[in-house]
Amino acid sequence: MALTLFGRKKDGLQEGDVSVRAPKKVEPPPPGPDSLLADFVASQPLKHENDPLKRLLQQMRYGIVARNREKWASHPEGDAIWRQACGLLEDRFALVPSGAATLSQTLDEQSDEAHMDIDVEPYFIAIHPVTNEDYQAFVDDGAYDALDLWPEEIWPHMIEFQDLSGTLGPRFWREGRHDARRSRHPVIGISWYEATAYAAWAGLRLPTEAEWQMAASWRIKSSADVFRRFPWGDAMDCTRCNVWGTGIATTAPVDDYVGGAAPNCTQQLIGNIWEWVSTEFHIMSEDRTPIVGEMPMMGVRGGAFDTYFESQATSTFRTGQIALGRTHNVGVRCALDLDAVPSIED
Repeated sequence: MALTLFGRKKDGLQEGDVSVRAPKKVEPPPPGPDSLLADFVASQPLKHENDPLKRLLQQMRYGIVARNREKWASHPEGDAIWRQACGLLEDRFALVPSGAATLSQTLDEQSDEAHMDIDVEPYFIAIHPVTNEDYQAFVDDGAYDALDLWPEEIWPHMIEFQDLSGTLGPRFWREGRHDARRSRHPVIGISWYEATAYAAWAGLRLPTEAEWQMAASWRIKSSADVFRRFPWGDAMDCTRCNVWGTGIATTAPVDDYVGGAAPNCTQQLIGNIWEWVSTEFHIMSEDRTPIVGEMPMMGVRGGAFDTYFESQATSTFRTGQIALGRTHNVGVRCALDLDAVPSIED
């Protein structure tokens, strides 16, 4: 699996080609509550497979299928479906090699002091953030009622995880449905708890902050010991990412901006949406006094479509969001342990 992932080519690009796929300009209005209520095309529910294994595949829960090969040994199509799930994981995930991440511990990330160096072991990261279509399967499976996916201390707060119509789901959906025109856009308006529950439901996990930074900076272990300020290099380029300067003013489909991909073809690590990570966010002032908020904060990385300052849309910029926050510009990207999926050749 690892070798094939390193050999992946960027769609539509030849070796040395820096051209990018033009982002789609015809988009619905920015994701404000008023515009979504007035102009909304509800996605249509799918008819679920009756066979539980086939339903897992239909729901794109490939991690669950891949981890439980023995469970389906007696299923007449068990081995074929297991191999199919592993192949789909290969298509959707990219290998991040071993490397390192240096996390600034103060508000001034340019300071030479108060940095934490963290070694990062190889792992797999999703090529794209989780889309509305992906997350719809989670909602349609009744996952908001599956309490085993949620920590007990959050149960009293789950009634607040409502969409614009008061139905359980992402903040900017309606009646438990996403806007069909945004099926391939990243899901937004979900808290850290929702992001974590989705990942567990799919048989995946969130990347740690150091893992995310390693994927975006590509600071692999070598004698050169260099890193990239952006996944594509060291200079901001608004043709390679969706930030304020790009002028889109809303999310874009997750497969746009292929020219901004990391060396392993992971897309949109910078721009489009901030991405939840699994690590709690801690920071100090310049005099090393811990900055403590009223509520726990979890890390978000990468910048979003409305990120104005270039310095906040880099591979190293650190910030956080309250874990219960459900903002218009934060979504999630999943990760997978290196040993989570056996070789398909086994």
